[in-house]
Amino acid sequence: MSSRSLYSSRHPMLKKRDDFEDILEERRSSSDLRYALRCYTPTLYKGLVPCKASMLKTIVLQSDHLQHVIKQVSSESGESSECVTEEASHILDEMAHRLQLSTIRFFVFTLSKAFKRLFRSVCVNEEGIQRLQQAVQEHPVVLLPSHRSYMDFLMMSYILYMYDLPLPVIASGMDFMSMKFIGEMLRMSGAFFIRRSFGGDKLYWAVFSEYVKTMLRNGYAPIEFFLEGTRSRTCKSLTPKTGLLNIVMEPFFRGEVFDVNLVPVSISYERILEESLYARELLGVPKPKESTSGLLKARRVLSEDYGSMHVYFGHPVSVRSLAEGKVNRCQHNLLPRHIPQKPSTENLEFLTDAAFRLVRTQEENMVLKPWVLIATLLLQNPDGLDLSTLAKQTDWLRHLALALGAFLDWPDHESCARVISCSLALHRNLLSVSDEHVQLNVADSTQVETTPEEAVFQRAVVVLSCASYRNEILHVFVRPALVAVALQRSAENSHRKDDVYNCFNFLRNMFSSEFILCPGDSVQDFEEACYLLAKRGALQVSEHEIVMSASGQSTLTFLCSVLEPFVQGYQVVCRYLCENVLEKLLEKDFIPAVRNFALKLILAGRLKCYEVLSSDLQKNALAALLRLKAVRKVKVGDQTTLKVNKIAVNSLEDMLGGKIPTQKPILARL
Repeated sequence: MSSRSLYSSRHPMLKKRDDFEDILEERRSSSDLRYALRCYTPTLYKGLVPCKASMLKTIVLQSDHLQHVIKQVSSESGESSECVTEEASHILDEMAHRLQLSTIRFFVFTLSKAFKRLFRSVCVNEEGIQRLQQAVQEHPVVLLPSHRSYMDFLMMSYILYMYDLPLPVIASGMDFMSMKFIGEMLRMSGAFFIRRSFGGDKLYWAVFSEYVKTMLRNGYAPIEFFLEGTRSRTCKSLTPKTGLLNIVMEPFFRGEVFDVNLVPVSISYERILEESLYARELLGVPKPKESTSGLLKARRVLSEDYGSMHVYFGHPVSVRSLAEGKVNRCQHNLLPRHIPQKPSTENLEFLTDAAFRLVRTQEENMVLKPWVLIATLLLQNPDGLDLSTLAKQTDWLRHLALALGAFLDWPDHESCARVISCSLALHRNLLSVSDEHVQLNVADSTQVETTPEEAVFQRAVVVLSCASYRNEILHVFVRPALVAVALQRSAENSHRKDDVYNCFNFLRNMFSSEFILCPGDSVQDFEEACYLLAKRGALQVSEHEIVMSASGQSTLTFLCSVLEPFVQGYQVVCRYLCENVLEKLLEKDFIPAVRNFALKLILAGRLKCYEVLSSDLQKNALAALLRLKAVRKVKVGDQTTLKVNKIAVNSLEDMLGGKIPTQKPILARL
């Protein structure tokens, strides 16, 4: 198999990344059936032979922890212990996987056929695989892939089978279980099914947590779940969920295992299968229900070209090393191990910090294709660009992205014009090229007559689809962009470092639901962003002042443009709450109401930013206003009402626009 290297310039010298192997290259020249039926001899945890699924169920049901909870539930509900035990057994039957090698072989054969049709290449960093092979022999392993597509968990199992690694057991939503035939096939390929929400169901939580911890303690198989909880419809990383992370760390906290290895995995797509589906969901079109018939109808995607795919297995992260000096494990010795304990404040802070840093690692190891640069430029130039100008600006942006630490896959020995031509051809559904001029598709040409609202919807689908690719590189730009906007917004164009930082900190707090910004890292983020921009030659930074250099205008203008859709979106949400809400608004009516308000602004020509229509942006803006106490949630019966402090909301809108100075954070020390 051929190998290639990718480079990044996160530091002054170019840093060589792991080599990649195209795992489909061999598949294209040999028998898929022979490959699926080959001898599979996985590396095992401490040489232990995994127990059967039926034995696993018995171990869970007889565990001290579950027996303790069964007695508690029996006492509280008045039911007999036998009835509660039977209910626990039923929950376990509904939840548990039934991993069978024969089913895996069937999937490997089928997926080999599908992947060769869908992708030009699937590239895996073999050094990461070697690290994982070592890790699974030493300690229990938890795989933490990024989540952008349904293809993620299929590809993960396929790759582990290929490299003779233990097949993972995968936390999956109950939606898949309802799929006839497919749901059972997924169960037999390692999926275990959990509810999206447990509510206050003490028994369900006990069964679930004990099931996961039993597999982990015994080294049954690598456990795989998505830290973000669900697929990202925007291709931005989502705020991580810590529930499952707490469960897999608990055996270490309680001294039941010496260590746990967490392995972040970054999965990058040149073109996403659910591209237009995601855009429509963000515009309010209901998500299609998972079904076998829906899967069969989706077979037409096999005739499409989705370019290349990269899977990067990161360095295993030791929970023992991560927790050193941060978590006092002695507190877990105060009670018997089988008695449930709520995580302490110290543990919760540690979990949150660890989760954010793991997602940041996923982001940093995302392989970015040239199209993300092109998409960024086309979104900033809605009237389009000449091919020659696009080539020049893409090359400029490539060097900026590399200077800021992007993990960029740019073909060697290819001209910029050629690279752009290939990218435009792959994403031709989103754009039009006429007379050497490129622009995003304005409307679907198959529609003869459309209303103004339909025309806006069609345009928004294209813009949000394109924005999803731009979003893939936002983690590279966001911190320097916050500095650029802060420099532009700081009071009376002040160059004082403190004033710029105050504005940076306000913006960072405002957008902390929008991007992965690690809690408590505000000063560090600011200093690192200033360093990168100074190294680029865009800023001159002294102890007390920050000044834009003579050559920095283009860089800072570009970075401000990167954040502009989010600034405008949050301002529109603020404006709606100030102009259209009397005092209270039902939470369930918030998204449709803001979308209609934004639609009217677009139709009236007062707003040109179609990204404001995204429900993801609107939800994140509401989360920011709730966090900053400008809006409060009030529970009235079964409904949740939003109570708006219009003075506070109006003030935040003005601060976003730079009309009034931001307040100085008390703890800021530069």
